[in-house]
Amino acid sequence: MKLLKSLYFNLLFFFLIGGNVVFYIMAFFFPFLLLPASIILACLVVVLCIDIAILYRLKAGINGGRICSERFSNGDENQILIRIKNNYPFTVKATIIDEIPFQFQKRDFEIHETLKPGIDKEVRYSLRPVKRGEYSFGTINIYAQSPFRLIKRKYMFDGAFNVKVYPSFLQMRKYELLAFTDKLRDQGIKKLRKLGHNLEFEQIRDYSLGDDIRSINWRATARRGHLMVNQYQDEKAQDIYSIIDKGRTMKMPFNGMTLLDYSINSSLVMSNIALKKDDKAGLAIFSNKVTSFVKADRISTQLNTISETLYNEKTAYPEHDFASLYVYLSRKISRRSLLMIYTNFEGITSARRQLSYLKKLSARHLVVVIFFENTELSKVANSLNSTSLEEIYTKTIAEKFLYEKRQISIEFQKYGIYTIYTTPEALTVNTINKYLELKSRNLI
Repeated sequence: MKLLKSLYFNLLFFFLIGGNVVFYIMAFFFPFLLLPASIILACLVVVLCIDIAILYRLKAGINGGRICSERFSNGDENQILIRIKNNYPFTVKATIIDEIPFQFQKRDFEIHETLKPGIDKEVRYSLRPVKRGEYSFGTINIYAQSPFRLIKRKYMFDGAFNVKVYPSFLQMRKYELLAFTDKLRDQGIKKLRKLGHNLEFEQIRDYSLGDDIRSINWRATARRGHLMVNQYQDEKAQDIYSIIDKGRTMKMPFNGMTLLDYSINSSLVMSNIALKKDDKAGLAIFSNKVTSFVKADRISTQLNTISETLYNEKTAYPEHDFASLYVYLSRKISRRSLLMIYTNFEGITSARRQLSYLKKLSARHLVVVIFFENTELSKVANSLNSTSLEEIYTKTIAEKFLYEKRQISIEFQKYGIYTIYTTPEALTVNTINKYLELKSRNLI
């Protein structure tokens, strides 16, 4: 029974059998063909038995297994490695069918390889998930066929394995370098260091004429025998909050991913860079109310806490409510912070409805509103050929909509609210550049 379950006939076998049947049919009309037809059938049976014998002579003619990370990066190509060893003394043609998670909807996935005798081979392929969550791999199926290629033997290897798809940590590593280059210095922006009586201690030094007597360190003075003062500098650790709208408007897809997933990937990159820049990273997620909040900090586990919080978030369908966001943040955030608000507005009217709450937030914090360009409408608006009245009407409406989206930035900036109007694919780069610009200008 095990042999029958693992034995499969190739197309070549069916073609040969079909040809032999034709010979027998012709022998009914031409009797002299009966003997050649019988000889061909006998030879085919003999070759088939030899093929079965050499494929089933070894109990484990093929060994295989899968190697992949326990975590996948959402929106990125993740590498999977399959290791195969051919234990047969001859070259084997192999077809590999890996039971990949159903979320990828690849029903025709197979890899064809030629395996030389006694050689280990590594087969690589990549998968690009577009949703966060848990993905399950199944069995690895390898179909091996001998040089006769009449049959193939199926080998099954238990590759049942679960991976979790997290916000893009590959992008986090990729964009980390951007934060530590001198790119902004080329634009004439220079970071200034200020001394002051803020919370961050810098050093103890000798007293100089004109120093504030309130900064005298009496313990150090007693030890040294002359006046010593504490020197402070502007606190480096600023609070940087990524605030993500997961309401209805963030459900819009782009290249298989929603705007929410692009925002989540970008916020993880921003949090990592903020921590590397000695700032404190925090997180808030809201729709009609705030559903998740991570207080800004720079402890060693902060990035992992943010990543785990982002992993479980899904798009909500209620309309976003900036009033509840303002009330919540007023209670939770006491010191001036940089608020990077990832959201989307369908038009200038919807943006104006939230403007009063954004103005209140900008009175206490530095606010950057990040919203998205509709790339499909841009294609329609920039299309040159409009041959029918319907196409002209569609193009006009698209241009009007895009004009209103651009006007949002102008209107927000009147009230000191910074904006980033971007495509989803350029989101992370534009967000990093804005953060570095504001930091270099000592606005945060």
